Amino acid sequence: MNFIPPDFTPAYSEIFLLVMVCVVMLVDLAAGEKRRYITYLLTQAILLGCAFLTFISFSTETIYTFSGMFVDDAMADILKIMVYITVSAVLVYSYTYVRERGILTGEFFSLILFATLGMMVMISASHFLTLYIGLELLSLSLYALVALKRDSIVATEAAMKFFVLGALASGFLLYGMSMVYGATGSLHVSKVAEAIQNGVGNHEVLVIGLVFIVAGIGFKLSAVPFHMWAPDVYQGAPTAITLFIGSAPKFAAFAFVMRLLIEGLGGMVTDWQGMLVILAVLSMAVGNIAAIAQTNIKRMLAYSTISHMGFLILGFISADWNGYSSSLFYVFTYVLMTLGIFAMIMMLSRGGFEADNISDFKGLSKRNSWYAFMTMLIMFSLAGIPPMVGFYAKFAVLQAVVNAGFIWLAIAAVIFSLIGAFYYLRIVKFMYFDAPDTEDPIIVNNDVKVLISANGLAVLALGIFPQSLMGLSLYAIQNSM
Repeated sequence: MNFIPPDFTPAYSEIFLLVMVCVVMLVDLAAGEKRRYITYLLTQAILLGCAFLTFISFSTETIYTFSGMFVDDAMADILKIMVYITVSAVLVYSYTYVRERGILTGEFFSLILFATLGMMVMISASHFLTLYIGLELLSLSLYALVALKRDSIVATEAAMKFFVLGALASGFLLYGMSMVYGATGSLHVSKVAEAIQNGVGNHEVLVIGLVFIVAGIGFKLSAVPFHMWAPDVYQGAPTAITLFIGSAPKFAAFAFVMRLLIEGLGGMVTDWQGMLVILAVLSMAVGNIAAIAQTNIKRMLAYSTISHMGFLILGFISADWNGYSSSLFYVFTYVLMTLGIFAMIMMLSRGGFEADNISDFKGLSKRNSWYAFMTMLIMFSLAGIPPMVGFYAKFAVLQAVVNAGFIWLAIAAVIFSLIGAFYYLRIVKFMYFDAPDTEDPIIVNNDVKVLISANGLAVLALGIFPQSLMGLSLYAIQNSM
C-alpha cells in the first residue's frame, strides 16, 4: 500500500509553534533567571510568527488534511489570529505581576504556549479525537499553570479541584463520543453529520451520547450546573493565570461547540436546543444572582463569566448563521472586556499585595483618573450599557433568539442582565464616590499603559462602530459552514 503524505500547509502554524516551544525551553535554560526577559521576548516573537504563518495561508476555501482530521477554514484562521493577539496581550499585562511573585519562569512561558497549541488544535479539529487531544493539551496546561505558585495552598487547592472536575468532564465527553461512534460508526465530524442526516444509527443511543457531550461542553464553558470549578479557580489562581483562563480559551470553546454540536450533531438540533436553553437560563440566573453577594472581585468576575456564557449559548440556540455569528461577536467582545478588567486588577496589585477585593477599587478616580475612566468603560460594557460594545453583543444574541421564536428567553435574559448591572455599577460607585484606602501611586510600564488605554478605548470605539467586528464574525461563519 502506497503511503500518501498529508498536506502540511494548513498546519504550518501548529508545527512551528510545537518546534518553538522546545526552543523556548532550551533558551530559557541557557538564559537563566537574570535574563528571563529574553524568554519573554522570544515568546512574543513566536506568537508573531504564528500570526504571520496563519495570515499568509488565509483562504476562504475549506481545506482538509491528515485524513480529514484537521480543517483549515476562515473561522479557524480568524479565531487563531485572535488567540495570538489575546495571548500576547496577556503576556504584556502579566510580565511585571509574575516577576514580582517569583513565577516568571520558563515553565510559565512553555505552558502558555502549549495551551495555545491546544487551542489551535481544537479550533481546526474536524474529528472527535482531534478535538479531544486539543482539549486535553489545553486543560493539562491550565491545571499546571494554576498550581505554578507551588508554595500557595490556595492555588494548589484550586488546581486540584480544577483537575478532578476537569477529568470528570473529560470522562463525560469521551463517553458521549463513544456513544455517537457506536451509533454512526465514525468519529469524523462530517461523516457523523452525514449519518445523522441519513437517519443511520439508533436515535436513542445518539441522544444519550448527546447528553454526555453537552455535559462536557457545559463544564468547558463553565455553564450551570457544571460551573463549580470556576469561582474557586478564578479566586485561587494567580491573577495573571486567571486572566489567561478567562480570555483566550473562550475562542477555543466557541470553536469546540461549533465543530461538535453545530457541524457534527447539527442534525439533532431539536434535541440539543432544549438542553442549551436550560444551560443558558440557569447560567444567567445563578451567575448574576450569586455575583451580587461576592466581596472578592475575582470570584465576582467568575460568576460574571458564568452569566456571560449563558448569553453566549443564546446564539447557538437560534440555530442559524446570524445566531452563530452573534455568539462569535459576543466572544470577541467578552475577551476584550476580560483582558481590560483583569489588567486593572494586576495594576492595582503591588509588591506582595493582591487587589482581590472589590473595596480595593475605592477612590481609584482620585489616585488615577485615567485608569478609573478605563475601568468605568469596561464595567459599563460588561453591564451592557450603550454605547459600549457589550450592549451590542447582548443585543445581537437577543435579536437572534427572538428571530428564532424564543421571545420568553430573550425577556428572561434582559431581566437577568438588569440584575447583573448592580454589581458592575457598584465598582463604578466605589471608584468615584468612595475615599481611597491608600494614596500609593499606580506605577506601571509604558507598554502596559498603552495597551490598557487601547483596550478601554476599543470597548468604546467598537460600541460606536460595531459593524466591522459584526461583519468579520458573519464572514467567518458563512465561509466555514
